[in-house]
Amino acid sequence: MVSPVLELAEITKTFGMTAALSSMSIRLWPGEVHAIVGENGAGKSTMIKIMTGLYPPTSGTIKIDGKPVTLTGPQAARDLGVTAIYQEPMVFPDLDVSENIFISSTREGWIQNRADLRRKAQTLIEGIGITLDVDRIASGLTLAEQQAVEIARALSQDVRVLIMDEPTASLSAHEAEQLRKIAVTLARQGVSVVYISHRLEEIFEIADRVTVVRDGRHISTRPIDEVTSEGMIAEMVGREIDSYFARVPSHAQPETVLEVSNLARKDVFEGVSFNLQKGEILCMAGLVGARRTDIALALFGIAPPTSGHITYKGKKVSFQSPRQAIDAGIAYLSEDRRKFGLAMPMDITANITLATLAEFLSPTGLLDHEKERATAEVFREKLNIRTSDIGLPVEMLSGGNQQKVMLAKWLNLKPDLLIFDEPTRGIDIGAKAEVHALIRAFAAAGGAAIVVSSDLPEVLAMGDRILVMREGRQMGIVDGNDATQENIMSMATGQSDMKEAS
Repeated sequence: MVSPVLELAEITKTFGMTAALSSMSIRLWPGEVHAIVGENGAGKSTMIKIMTGLYPPTSGTIKIDGKPVTLTGPQAARDLGVTAIYQEPMVFPDLDVSENIFISSTREGWIQNRADLRRKAQTLIEGIGITLDVDRIASGLTLAEQQAVEIARALSQDVRVLIMDEPTASLSAHEAEQLRKIAVTLARQGVSVVYISHRLEEIFEIADRVTVVRDGRHISTRPIDEVTSEGMIAEMVGREIDSYFARVPSHAQPETVLEVSNLARKDVFEGVSFNLQKGEILCMAGLVGARRTDIALALFGIAPPTSGHITYKGKKVSFQSPRQAIDAGIAYLSEDRRKFGLAMPMDITANITLATLAEFLSPTGLLDHEKERATAEVFREKLNIRTSDIGLPVEMLSGGNQQKVMLAKWLNLKPDLLIFDEPTRGIDIGAKAEVHALIRAFAAAGGAAIVVSSDLPEVLAMGDRILVMREGRQMGIVDGNDATQENIMSMATGQSDMKEAS
């Protein structure tokens, strides 16, 4: 009888009094794509770290080919054929592709024999079905190509279990499709592929089986043909989310908050014109490279426009810095919360009050910590930030809760206009529903919102109107009630222009 290539049997992992995993069991078979889904904080990351030897289990058994093993570290896991690639690839930018592939090799002579190195690298790259020059320097590779290099590196070490953790979160649609094909190709070659993604459509496209985890526990494992998206979501969050894709009535009011006329930034974008009403949600849609974020940066004063006009609350403005925009009542949630949105080592309280620190100073210029904590507690409860201690470093929170902390920071500013750049990127479906509700609540209270999103279902659900960009040009604005995936994608890809020309 064939044994699972890897098995976690009744694995428990505790950190102090907190149980990250409780009696977790999962079996991985060769030649399959096994998807693992769950909310942020469900225990997926802890599972990966146990499978790859980063964490020892508190109790339970790890088995390879049916035999118990002890993984003393990542190298021990790699020696047994278990490795992982992550959302952010780890390549050496100054080395070429072939050198990156064999950087972990300990075989004698591979560095000296350059021709043999290139030949073996080319064979590995071709084996996963892509075309890539093995002499290219890694610093010039796209994210998808960097991940392909990491996969080839794993194959060079005779990988048997390849864990792909949110591999397409930062990729364009084309790059994501290419990576999914690689996952399927590897499974057909006998590798056990563990695929972790918040994009449920990817799961249904490539997975053979799906395991749902919640609160550190195994909920279910089923063949993909026995799974529905509704059932999967209900198991992930422990409740139905009927309203996730549902549209709600617009809260737009007659008062105009923002008018943009023929806005442009040289060699970046041009011809952008729209207005935004109080209580309205305007979504910006488009493919990667459409320059939607650049428009947001121009409005917020980070990269000011070179021509065109912005009228804000009835006055022409020209913000030359974020501070000018903030002082005017505009806030911007960056798409990269780790680099630009939050101070990750600082605690939750400090992050929430960071943009409005002057309000928490005493007459003598000292920081009023009690007032800070009281404000943070209000937002913790209001936004359902899941933590019992607002003194924790924000980096200890799940992605969804980090997003809420960043939102709390800007809501504390009491802005009239909030720009959300990819507000649900990299967070689970339950947290997405909560963030959607918070954006709608902001609009219902009279705030004007601009939502930049690559998630088309999100755009269709949220947008009172949808502005579509393509390669730095505005393709049109569609009323949310008239928008469909077809007409938005037709504009985003330029197909609508081609139809009109014909």
